[in-house]
Amino acid sequence: MSRLRRTVADTVATLRGDGRGWILLTVAVGWLFTLGLRFLVPALLPQVKTTFGLDNAAAGLAVTVIWGCYALMQFPAGLLADRLGERTVLATSLALSAGSLALLAAAPLFVVFLAGAAAFGIGSGLYGPARGTSLSKAFPRNDGAAFGITLAAGSLGSAVIPLVAGAAVGLVGWRLLIGGTMPAFLVVAGLAWTTLPEPIESRTRPDGGDRTAESLSVRDALRGLPRALRDRDVVLATVALTFYLFAFQGLTAFLPTYLVSHEGIGQSVAGVIFASLFVGGAISQLGIGSAADRFGARPTLVAVAGVAVVTLLAVPFADGRLVWVVLVFLLGTRMAIAPVTNSYVVALLPADVQGAAWGFLRTCLFLVGSTGSVFVGTMADAGHFDAAFLALGGVTAVAVVCYAGLSPDA
Repeated sequence: MSRLRRTVADTVATLRGDGRGWILLTVAVGWLFTLGLRFLVPALLPQVKTTFGLDNAAAGLAVTVIWGCYALMQFPAGLLADRLGERTVLATSLALSAGSLALLAAAPLFVVFLAGAAAFGIGSGLYGPARGTSLSKAFPRNDGAAFGITLAAGSLGSAVIPLVAGAAVGLVGWRLLIGGTMPAFLVVAGLAWTTLPEPIESRTRPDGGDRTAESLSVRDALRGLPRALRDRDVVLATVALTFYLFAFQGLTAFLPTYLVSHEGIGQSVAGVIFASLFVGGAISQLGIGSAADRFGARPTLVAVAGVAVVTLLAVPFADGRLVWVVLVFLLGTRMAIAPVTNSYVVALLPADVQGAAWGFLRTCLFLVGSTGSVFVGTMADAGHFDAAFLALGGVTAVAVVCYAGLSPDA
């Protein structure tokens, strides 16, 4: 534990100075709430299903709507980040997400709940591309570590928020749990607006050179996409992440439901087990970004994805609460793939269309990945819950092959 503490302290020390510490803190806290709320809905699915009388496929549709709308916003969010600056986009994302939570919490019908899910997907969808480019610009020499800390914060939110919800839902209900998070989003939106740099100050290239303050037109950004996307390593990493996200979405959307309905574990205990997924993710993300900076992206990505395959294939064979805690913790290490892939791909994109290109790629990979929850829900309704997790392991194996094909010096 002391070694981990020293590693974290040394990493944080290298990321401070010139106001960069505030940038990292703001972006990380915003991601903590954004990602934590996205995983709150899966944790509350048993109650949502009861309220609206849903089957697994319909419940999975709600999660897919969140991720699908999130995906569709990635490309326009990238364009907006290039044109308006990261500060405006991040603050707007947090404010819109706060408003969507009111709609989710008050939904009288499932169709209204779906509208709230779509609104949250749209609001939170603005966050990803601007988060990535703001970190890449602020930390050009150690972006892997900055991404790792930010995504670890998201994993922490994904662990704590659903855990608290699982323990409290029986007392206060799912509506109050969702609506009660609105003030936090509004506070962080204000923090983003006051601490992140003005657009003209933030527009520096990853190599330290000046970028023009003049925003690209949409036409120019679209014309620059083919140049940004013809890089073989960018394509391979994006395809790998697409398969990886499909499996991750299917896993996280239905793991709490699987534990409750298939394994007979009480929801409060299932919430604790589900939280261990994100504890494992947070711990692994803190170290993996620095490891990739030191040892290279390709070996790091292959190793993490390989472990993800093995742990997914073990899901149908787990038995006993202690075994589940350990396995789900290990399943969480798959989340370490994100900081490495994100920083790797963003660094390869041309600086003048970095936001637009990264947003376009995220739209593609998240849109396909969002269907993972519908896939698992449909398999579960057909009586093949176990087979669904085995299939997710096979999908992740494809990602391992893609990562192995990256350039040797990656």
